[in-house]
Amino acid sequence: MVKIEAIIRPERLEHVRLKLQRAGYPGMMVTEMEGHGRQKGLHPDWPENLRISYLPKTKMEIVVDDADKKKVIKAIMDGAYTGEEGDGKIFVYDIKEAIRIRTGERGKKAISKNEPLKTRKKAS
Repeated sequence: MVKIEAIIRPERLEHVRLKLQRAGYPGMMVTEMEGHGRQKGLHPDWPENLRISYLPKTKMEIVVDDADKKKVIKAIMDGAYTGEEGDGKIFVYDIKEAIRIRTGERGKKAISKNEPLKTRKKAS
């Protein structure tokens, strides 16, 4: 399993979400944040003399099976791409274990999107 973390432009989030949904991956976690990379706080549509320390960014995270990694990365890249500086970065991390709290399922079953709804017995 891998965790794919992407830092993208906020205005591209909906494009990425739709690409992932069409690829069969509707679930993700999203965090609004600020930061900058090479563009150093400059937005391409703003005058040169207007500098800010950080630009709005969106971090999205999704955990998938190793076999789905390339498909998910392609969907994110296709949805986030504008061709301009500041399109973002993608980071891929190995995940040792995943546990679905509701059912107690572990590993691939915990991240599977097509498993039937189950509920584990609640601890007393």
